[in-house]
Amino acid sequence: MTKRIAFQGEPGAYSHQACREARPEYEALPCRTFEDVIDSVRDGQADLAMLPVENSTYGRVADIHRLLPESGLHIVSEAFVRVHINLLAIPGTTLAQVKEAHSHRVLLGQCLNFCRRHGIHRVVSADTAGAARHVAELGDPAVSALASELAGEIFGLQTLARHIEDHDRNTTRFLIMSRDSDPSRRDDAMLTTFVFRVRNLPAALYKAMGGFATNGVNMTKLESYMVDGSFTATQFYADIEGHPDDLPVKRALEELEYFTSFMKILGTYPADRRRS
Repeated sequence: MTKRIAFQGEPGAYSHQACREARPEYEALPCRTFEDVIDSVRDGQADLAMLPVENSTYGRVADIHRLLPESGLHIVSEAFVRVHINLLAIPGTTLAQVKEAHSHRVLLGQCLNFCRRHGIHRVVSADTAGAARHVAELGDPAVSALASELAGEIFGLQTLARHIEDHDRNTTRFLIMSRDSDPSRRDDAMLTTFVFRVRNLPAALYKAMGGFATNGVNMTKLESYMVDGSFTATQFYADIEGHPDDLPVKRALEELEYFTSFMKILGTYPADRRRS
């Protein structure tokens, strides 16, 4: 039976590229929203979910941190995808013919220098793969798309210019999630992701974090966000290096639990080799 991995967006999206790179043996299932991606795994349409959590240029992906704790899914892996942006047009087009480039607002901002240099007007689209599909359907050599080479392959477009992004390190981090947790140690370099809320005590966050410092556990990420629309209810999202079975991690989590009213581990998984 064919295994499937769900992603948000149209075929050719960068999330689709992430599925191809990280799980090439899986059939990629496009979904309209992040919620649809999660639901497709929960109801058995897909085996895994590929969800973007942060970009090296633009920071965290909106709403993802809110969705993960309530998803009922478990993080089993991470994947780093280098975001290369390409100028795509209908076959036979020359660069001199292109007057417009359509893409998601974020990508348009990353190709400012190239577009200015070639006098190309930037036009906002809902997403990158949708822009490529629109260009293919329109059939106008004056209209191009900024998207992945995978999108060009899917929609039969010609690549006029490759890797035209202004910043040469633009990378998106994805989390791969499953209905089943896998807390086994699968690599020497492991990560543990969890969310928590501190108790209503003076300096509770400071004290909660102290356990990681005294036990020598490296925290690679700590972010806060409001829950339930309240200014007083704050939840924290954290990534740490290590496995809960490691004695330093175990001690740090025990100390954290003392100062929290809620704590939930979302997953323990191998660190991606490209993390460094």
